Amino acid sequence: MTKIFIDGSAGTTGLRIRERLASRSDLQLITLSDELRKDAAARKDALFAADIAFLCLPDAAAIEAVALAEGSNVKIIDTSTAHRTNDAWAYGFAELSPKHRQAIQNSSRVANPGCHASGFIASVYPLVAGGIVPADFPLTAYSLTGYSGGGKSLIAEYEDENRDPRHDSHRIYGTTLKHKHLPEMQKICGLAQPPVFSPILGDFYEGMATSILLPNFDAQQVWDCLSRHYEGQKLVSVAPLGGDEPLIYASTLAGKDSMRIIVTGHEKQTMVTALFDNLGKGASGAAIQNMNILLGVDEATGLDI
Repeated sequence: MTKIFIDGSAGTTGLRIRERLASRSDLQLITLSDELRKDAAARKDALFAADIAFLCLPDAAAIEAVALAEGSNVKIIDTSTAHRTNDAWAYGFAELSPKHRQAIQNSSRVANPGCHASGFIASVYPLVAGGIVPADFPLTAYSLTGYSGGGKSLIAEYEDENRDPRHDSHRIYGTTLKHKHLPEMQKICGLAQPPVFSPILGDFYEGMATSILLPNFDAQQVWDCLSRHYEGQKLVSVAPLGGDEPLIYASTLAGKDSMRIIVTGHEKQTMVTALFDNLGKGASGAAIQNMNILLGVDEATGLDI
């Protein structure tokens, strides 16, 4: 039986992973008491005892955990931003290419993609790789997300009965245009420059819609490329050209671990929207998918797609 340790199981991502794994009879969870979950020695023992470990930690703590695991045989899936642009780590988005999937299968270190980055990369990578969008094209994107992506503190802030009344409306953040997901967006897609990216926080718990704006691109050509790229994939699908319905709601796939890509527009302007759950394919669901690939079982095992 495969032994699993979730380092950071009290956080939003860790809790969701634990929930998803609870019914798995092929796995055994290694747990630490509340008193020991931040104890370095106890964490090291758990990492050495585990076959696979999920790191659901801030960047500095994730780097520390990797150091603690040195000398062990544990395979690590890191959900922080610490290793996403590190060439020694496999980037955990298997649908991007057979090469990406193989890298995950053969790796002991997998960097789980960021939530906003997942939507952006899922849309842009195939278009750049397919020669539709030049690597030096000045891309613009925005992403609407539920507040659960901000972790426990932001959840508490939004669910406080005495909260700031401005939370009733959406808010634009990351206005310095230096969002932490930009390095992986640029590197994984092979872009000459990072996109201009605007994240937007909505008054809903979970769900995400990340949109790329493409002036002077034909929607049919873009749809053809994305449709071919994701044909046969279990967790990423492409809607018919124009979408499944005229409107796109960011919370449509809340609670799901899949992603739906929607191409809208006409001959001169195109918008590509990746619709998914920021806690699903944008975090915990993707981490479990990567674990399944490492284990050599069906990648959708234990996921809600």
